[in-house]
Amino acid sequence: MNENNETLSSSFTLMGLFTHDKGSGFFFGVICAIFFMAVIANGVMVFLINIDPHLHTPMYFLLSHLSLIDTLYISTIVPKMLVDYLVGQGTISFIACTAQCFLYMGFMGAEFFLLGLMAYDRYVAVCNPLHYPVLISQRVCCMILASSWFGGALDSFLLTPITMSLPFCASHQINHFFCEAPTMLRLACGDKTAYETVMYVCCVAMLLIPFSVVTASYTRILITVHQMTSAEGRKKAFATCSSHMAVVTLFYGAALYTYMLPQSYHTPIKDKVFSAFYTILTPLLNPLIYSLRNRDVMGSLKRVVARG
Repeated sequence: MNENNETLSSSFTLMGLFTHDKGSGFFFGVICAIFFMAVIANGVMVFLINIDPHLHTPMYFLLSHLSLIDTLYISTIVPKMLVDYLVGQGTISFIACTAQCFLYMGFMGAEFFLLGLMAYDRYVAVCNPLHYPVLISQRVCCMILASSWFGGALDSFLLTPITMSLPFCASHQINHFFCEAPTMLRLACGDKTAYETVMYVCCVAMLLIPFSVVTASYTRILITVHQMTSAEGRKKAFATCSSHMAVVTLFYGAALYTYMLPQSYHTPIKDKVFSAFYTILTPLLNPLIYSLRNRDVMGSLKRVVARG
């Protein structure tokens, strides 16, 4: 009991993404720019999709929620990191660390599932267009969205207690820029075998299943596109699919490294770099790749600007 009370009243020190050296100001500016661009781009997407009747389709309904998740996701991590750099210290209480861990796991888990189900949406649209209104109805979209949020919530409620219930009797310096679960486990003492096993099983379900759906869906899409008679349509479809796959691979690949690769392959620098890919870079790339390059979205933006 005393050990648990001591843990609850303790605090941690986040070491940050970069140190205070000559080049740190440049990296701080880059991260600031990425954060504000991501929030603005995702905010524009949500706004356009909600006000333009032309975008009231299943695909854009799912994209608007992807943008919402990305906004919440990056806002859970980056503002704290930027403030820590400005004030010169990264102190975070146990409760705040637990809250950050809970929120980022929930948003990340929801995005894992949503990206997988969005890939299925694209598969139906390309490979079974005649059945699309039936297979991807408004009811199905709501079910997709609800299952994504449920998966994210389940991720949070399972892994956060597992991670934060261990006694942190070693160093309270977190060599990271946020309270990421694998990093927190490395600070804990005692027997962590059971906790690591449960986390591994959860991550297999949360990562490999959605990624398998994405891979299978885009494989079928590419096969269908390859059989198109129009060379121009085939080229355009390949370009779209390849850009989608690049972002999805970046997101899932970085997460797979973080959560499923044995600890012997990890170093603090690698952990920070891979985590930055899926926590900072992906929320900016998603609206750019999925949406703002889209002709319908750009047409909607032009109509809104013209009315203004």
